[in-house]
Amino acid sequence: MQPKEDFLLKAFHLGIIKFGTFTLKSGIESPFYVDLRPLASSPELLKTLANFLLELEEESSYELICGVPYAALPMATVMSIASGIPLIIKRKENKGYGTKRMLEGVFSDGQKCLLVEDVITSGKSLVETIAEVEREGLKVQDIVVVLDREQGGIEKLKKQGYHVRTLFTINEVINILFKYNKLDKREVTKIREFLNSDISAPKIKRLSYEEKLKINTHETAQKILSIATEKKSNLICSADVNTTKELIELAEKVGNHIVALKTHIDIITDFNDDTIKQLQKVAQEKNFLLFEDRKFADIGNTQENQYKKGIYKISSWADMITSHVIAGETSLKAFDSSGVVAIVEMSSKGTLTDSYYVSKALEVAEKSPNVFAAVAQSSVPKSLLLFTPGVNLVTEGDNKGQQYNTPERVFHEYHTDFIIVGRGIYADENPKEQAEKYQKIGWESYLNSL
Repeated sequence: MQPKEDFLLKAFHLGIIKFGTFTLKSGIESPFYVDLRPLASSPELLKTLANFLLELEEESSYELICGVPYAALPMATVMSIASGIPLIIKRKENKGYGTKRMLEGVFSDGQKCLLVEDVITSGKSLVETIAEVEREGLKVQDIVVVLDREQGGIEKLKKQGYHVRTLFTINEVINILFKYNKLDKREVTKIREFLNSDISAPKIKRLSYEEKLKINTHETAQKILSIATEKKSNLICSADVNTTKELIELAEKVGNHIVALKTHIDIITDFNDDTIKQLQKVAQEKNFLLFEDRKFADIGNTQENQYKKGIYKISSWADMITSHVIAGETSLKAFDSSGVVAIVEMSSKGTLTDSYYVSKALEVAEKSPNVFAAVAQSSVPKSLLLFTPGVNLVTEGDNKGQQYNTPERVFHEYHTDFIIVGRGIYADENPKEQAEKYQKIGWESYLNSL
């Protein structure tokens, strides 16, 4: 008997594979379920497994080991002890106390990290983990997996450039169990039929703008969705310019192609009442909303003063504004006339908006009647519209931490409703041409994602 076979049979007796009908995390119904967590109760098998996984990566160079929580954590720990390579621990969520970090351990920017996963199906958990590990400045290139269910996850990761090595495939496991009379022909046939069928995870249907018009009753949501369907555009242009002249000229050039112009009004060096009058005139003529990206983040009373008073008097002209939700639901009551777009997640490298914060921020946003949308880098509940910043036709980012997403990616993966494009338009020699290009690509990406 080969060592791998001996290991599998011993692990099988621990109950790592069950047969019946199981709904997986991906939504797939499966006739078998693999759970490797019982291995943590057998130090001997866990050590054997760790050595097998280390052998898969003998020719790779990495400086850290990280297990995808939670089942792979014991495996990664034993691998670290056996190899002498430091372990870092990835939290599944931020608990909101202590260090509040998503990665625990000693590490530095640029270090290469080996990821360890127990079972891979669609690859979703690994993709999420890779993103969070890389967000901390680490590099992920190599991944080891105990069992590949052969349902597309490995291929997905390889297409993205990752080196993935597996100890077993599900077909290898079936062959070994059948060989040693742990499965009968009927069970083998049932499993193989399942594996050979169309076993892609059921896709969550995204709603069209027309469908969202029926369920999103907020006045500003209705306005922007109506403009989108009328102009066949989901483009919001970020106008990060510094003078009234530049602002108005940009608005006139891109106005026919956008649903909203996003301003940072406090960077206009010659701001006066006429700035707003001119801007409102162009917005009315070209049918787009004014979106002040103020990113309020204070107690309610202070926010109300910032919103209604001062030299900008934002409440008098902005159709919608952005606000962090860090001060809680009550603080958002300060915005009584504009639609509120909650800042849930940011696109910059090293952002502190981790999964714990995102989940809590979405809870606040959903409960607040004047919040109709969220800025995020991932999908949000259907009751909210999703605005995704950091969209560009290039993906390199910049030297100040900005990270870009393409229109195709955000519409297909996040179910984005509106894309926010800044430098890709206003910094170009021909903003009108670029706005038209993004309008077309954004609309096509939206239609293809339905």
